[in-house]
Amino acid sequence: MVETVKKETHGFQAEVKQLLHLMIHSLYSNKEIFLRELISNASDAADKLRFLALDKPELMENDPELRIRVTFDEEKGTISIADNGIGMTRDEVMENLGTIAKSGTANFIQNMSGDQKQDSQLIGQFGVGFYSVFIVAESVDVYTRKAGESEAVHWFSQGEGEFEIEATQKEERGTEIVLKLREDSKEFASDFKLRSIIGKYSDHIALPIEMLKVEHEEPAAEGEDKPEAKEEKAPEFEKVNQATALWTRSKNEIKDEDYQEFYKHISHDYEEPLDWVHNKVEGKLDYTSLLYIPKRAPYDLYNREMPKGLKLYVQRVFIMDEAEQFLPLYLRFIKGVIDSNDLSLNVSREILQKDRQVESMKSAVTKRVLDLLGKIAENDKEKYQSFWEAFGSVLKEGPAEDFSNREKIAGLLRFTSTHENSDKQTVSLADYVSRMKEDQTKIYYLIGESYNAAKNSPHLEIFRKKGIEVLLMSDRIDEWMMNYLHEFNGKHMQNLSKTNLEEENLLDEEEKKQQEAVAEESKDLIERLKKSLENEVSEVKATQRLTESPACLVLNSFDMGIQMREIMKAAGQALPDSKPILEINPNHPLIEQLEKEDQEDRFKDFALVIFEQATLAEGGSLSDPADYVRRMNKLLLELSSKS
Repeated sequence: MVETVKKETHGFQAEVKQLLHLMIHSLYSNKEIFLRELISNASDAADKLRFLALDKPELMENDPELRIRVTFDEEKGTISIADNGIGMTRDEVMENLGTIAKSGTANFIQNMSGDQKQDSQLIGQFGVGFYSVFIVAESVDVYTRKAGESEAVHWFSQGEGEFEIEATQKEERGTEIVLKLREDSKEFASDFKLRSIIGKYSDHIALPIEMLKVEHEEPAAEGEDKPEAKEEKAPEFEKVNQATALWTRSKNEIKDEDYQEFYKHISHDYEEPLDWVHNKVEGKLDYTSLLYIPKRAPYDLYNREMPKGLKLYVQRVFIMDEAEQFLPLYLRFIKGVIDSNDLSLNVSREILQKDRQVESMKSAVTKRVLDLLGKIAENDKEKYQSFWEAFGSVLKEGPAEDFSNREKIAGLLRFTSTHENSDKQTVSLADYVSRMKEDQTKIYYLIGESYNAAKNSPHLEIFRKKGIEVLLMSDRIDEWMMNYLHEFNGKHMQNLSKTNLEEENLLDEEEKKQQEAVAEESKDLIERLKKSLENEVSEVKATQRLTESPACLVLNSFDMGIQMREIMKAAGQALPDSKPILEINPNHPLIEQLEKEDQEDRFKDFALVIFEQATLAEGGSLSDPADYVRRMNKLLLELSSKS
């Protein structure tokens, strides 16, 4: 590196400063992962060059053998990691090394708690790639030249507030990173240490990782003269990893530790995966897939526009980093690799979207993931519960998006229910069906604004009395999901808030007679309520579904529930006009008191209060809360004055 010009000093992005400070002062629990991260980045750079060179062979610059070289100087306390991959331009250096990486690290800074131990684990969870050098280095030099360009760039930082950048000269394309180690990290400038770390974390990298060959001099035999000093020759490098793509090897040859480290390589996740599946398919299609389920959800899981997809290789040549065409959107959390022998080497995203082979592969890969989840759910309930808590809400998008696998997805869903006294979603549809009463033909569910709102809903009263289990749903996506999930195992799914009690055959003959009698006796009251609430409800009925509450709201079968109305409102969409049915419990003291009221103004106020309370019990919001408070205060004052 000679003849440098035009040096500039820049301040790090604010988030980078926080990140570097935390790294330097609290560190990862495992320092040696810095080498894994740098080698992974070098491997990615080589993959990108190999792909671009398919169209532009001149980018190889008469040096087609891609490699990574790791060297060290024990006396100076330095380590160098050099690749001859794609390299970077000045603008790319500024973007990649001066700002937070695009992998999502920027947003996680907001989640930092101030607890160094927890925060350092959080860093590992989100992955920070290059920045991990500052765990062990007091200063870092980066020398890089983009393939096909003449100007090279030198970047330098001590991991504090600033970095320097200048033009330089570099004969070989690619990137070299030189670390000046901290005093407490000098142990890493060792042949044995570096080789062992590479063997542990990067053996699977499908690119030769080279180190200087160690020459072992044979000691002279007793009585023999010492051998003459050999002539100095050019340093000789040797490969220290297997350098074969992990997914191409037989499953019998691969240890769990190898699979786990490969996952960390492709995902930049600090933790091991929850599980994985590795398959080679031969026949009409010829491809290999290695798919991983992470343990934790990324911060942007619910952003459907987030970068997602599998690493795509064709005949072991890297093609695309985020090929989203091989998995449906509801499985966007899956990480992994797919390597095909049937696709063209110059395949593009546009071609992938129209390729029938891709559709066949997508169908098979999707089934493989769902089968793996089903196997976990059956064999390890605790592990599956861990998965569900991380990714369950995203899996709930499946019934709407994947008709062919709807029943399979339904079997993987978990809910709370009246059978369990817990807000944890642990009940499967198969669990529910196994507990159904002999004459029960439907799976009953109730959607609430929250678990407590659903658990305490008036709609449950008749079902509790009859001992019928009800699934309780309160995730924001639940109502939307249930618009597409109409049955399971031949049993129809029935929403309690849209249930016509007479049609459900829940009442015995005696109860039906009582219902008819109560309806007849309440005719006058119902007519008065219809008149008073004509702007709020479509109908008023006497019911036996209530045992403790004075009233509840029932939706017409095609009306939107509270969740869907809130979703549409948040999206700025116009809501269709609809009015619920008000069902009253004529035996409740409040309804009996209402029936005795002979002043029409007071009757209307009283009726509105009962309607508004029923709305609140459903988790709904009032159009005019202040008016509700005024009416309640007026009635309470009148009641207190009478007493």
